[in-house]
Amino acid sequence: MKLLVYAVRLRGLAKQAAAWERLGPRSSPSPGQRCWASTKAAETRSDLLSRPCVTARIMRPDDANVAGNVHGGTILKMIEEAGAIISTRHCNSQNGERCVAALARVERTDFLSPMCIGEVAHVSAEITYTSKHSVEVQVHVMSENILTGTKKLTNKATLWYVPLSLKNVDKVLEVPPVVYSRQEQEEEGRKRYEAQKLARMETKWRNGDIVQPVLNPEPNTVSYSQSSLIHLVGPSDCTLHGFVHGGVTMKLMDEVAGIVAARHCKTNIVTASVDAINFHDKIRKGCVITISGRMTFTSNKSMEIEVLVDADPVVDNSQKRYRAASAFFTYVSLSQEGKSLPVPQLVPETEDEKKRFEEGKGRYLQMKAKRQGRPEPQP
Repeated sequence: MKLLVYAVRLRGLAKQAAAWERLGPRSSPSPGQRCWASTKAAETRSDLLSRPCVTARIMRPDDANVAGNVHGGTILKMIEEAGAIISTRHCNSQNGERCVAALARVERTDFLSPMCIGEVAHVSAEITYTSKHSVEVQVHVMSENILTGTKKLTNKATLWYVPLSLKNVDKVLEVPPVVYSRQEQEEEGRKRYEAQKLARMETKWRNGDIVQPVLNPEPNTVSYSQSSLIHLVGPSDCTLHGFVHGGVTMKLMDEVAGIVAARHCKTNIVTASVDAINFHDKIRKGCVITISGRMTFTSNKSMEIEVLVDADPVVDNSQKRYRAASAFFTYVSLSQEGKSLPVPQLVPETEDEKKRFEEGKGRYLQMKAKRQGRPEPQP
């Protein structure tokens, strides 16, 4: 049945391609084409020095699963690309040492609506706050059915970047300031900066453990669905300066989280949200990275998966294996008609698994209360 759904999606894409041909060359974008453009910095954007960055790309079959839903990792990668462009542009807007912006953290992002094969993703990014050494970028993603003109918001995300010197990528440079139209904008941005800084440091020290394989695990246990992916970092994964694009790492993390979710419920699954992605250290070209995922919590219709990224600099004996990134992904299970399905309940076995389950439950209840406008429950 999944193959049938996939075939229907492909037929739909073929019909769209035929429609483009009938419209003529001016309205015939080639699949996969990217349109890099910046909107004019008008008087209404006087609070920002950097122009907003807008990107667009059509979703192809290799961007989606067999049901035709675009992978969350594909969308995260596009979000990071837009953020990297605008933050790097801003950090080089004044005379001084040249730099490239590296991703440090992605705040919680919700996948508000699924995106399908043949739709166009419009990604818009703008700088909303700068500290001495970091840039806050807010990104919106819209999906467009180019046959009907229908558009819908699919994602909102906040990312933090730091400028690294081109002469020495271990050196963090200062960020040019932005001009705010209201004093409240700077104060609100400073609060967000302090909150993300604290959360990032707490996560770095909390995620010191590793995912260990277990022989003959029982169904619905943490060990049964946990998965790992080992990847050798090559030139195509990296910036021109030899460290991995944040979007590449996020895409791999989402793939592992999706495997864990699919193993647990054995149905079609989609990314619902990402709690936060923390980048603790750079990953250099030539490293072997291990992306590990494990189920931490299940509600009636959602699954929380912790994903850890460890880097092993195999060509550099002077450096040991280290934790490079970590995040919590939330997935939901869907029927063939795209309706939400109940999730098999996780069976935690060890004390650590039970502790992580309770922590995941706390995060779930906090977000549920926030969505419903109630005070967050206290732990």
